[in-house]
Amino acid sequence: MSTGLHLDLPFYAQVINLLAAMLLLLSFAMLAQRRILSLINLFMAQGVVLFASTAVVAAATNQHHLYWSALITLVLKVFLLPWILHRLIRRLNVKWDIETLINIPTTMMIGLVLVIFSFNLALPISALAGTITRSTLGIAMAAVMLAFLMMITRSKAVPQVIGFLAMENGLFFAATSATYGMPMVVELGIALDVLVGMVILGVFFFQIREQFDSLDIRHMEKLKDD
Repeated sequence: MSTGLHLDLPFYAQVINLLAAMLLLLSFAMLAQRRILSLINLFMAQGVVLFASTAVVAAATNQHHLYWSALITLVLKVFLLPWILHRLIRRLNVKWDIETLINIPTTMMIGLVLVIFSFNLALPISALAGTITRSTLGIAMAAVMLAFLMMITRSKAVPQVIGFLAMENGLFFAATSATYGMPMVVELGIALDVLVGMVILGVFFFQIREQFDSLDIRHMEKLKDD
C-alpha cells in the first residue's frame, strides 16, 4: 500500500508540474501578445490549464471540494468570461491591435526578472508547505507578477481587464498549490465578485467609448482639465 502511494504521488506531481509550466508559458505569451482576440483565447487556455490542474490535485489528494472548484473554473474562465469579453469587443468595435507602453522585448526581459524574483520569494514558503504541489508555488507567483506587468504596460482598458483576470488565475493557482484551495464559500464569493466586476467594467467601457470615442485610458487625463 505504501509502495503504491509513492508510485502514484510522483506521477500526479509530474502532471501538475507540467500544467504549471504551461501556465507560465501562457503568461509569457499573453505578455507578448499584440492582438486582443488572441489575448482572450490565451486567457481561455489558462482557464483550461487551471481546470485540469485543480482536477488533478483533487484526484491526487482526495479533496472533494476541489472538484467543485474545477467545475467553477471551467464554467467561469473557459466559457462565460471569454464569451463576455468577445461580446464586449464586438459591441465596442475594439481594434484588434494592442498598444503597449513599453516595447515587447523590454517587457519580456522585465518578465524574466520578475520570474526569477518570484521563484526566490517562493522558495522559503515552498520549504514550509506540506503539499505535493508546493514546487509550483513559485510558478504561481510568477504568473501573478507577469499578469500585473501586463496590466501596467497596456494603454487600452480591455487588455488591462484581461491582465487583472489573469492575475486572479495566478492567485487561484497559488492557493491550490499552497493549501489545496480555499473554502467553497470563499471561492463562490470570488466567482460572484469577478462576474459583478465584469458587468461594472462593461458599463465603464461603454461610458469611456461614448465620451472619448476610444478605450485608451490615457484620455482619462482630459477629465483633469474639465
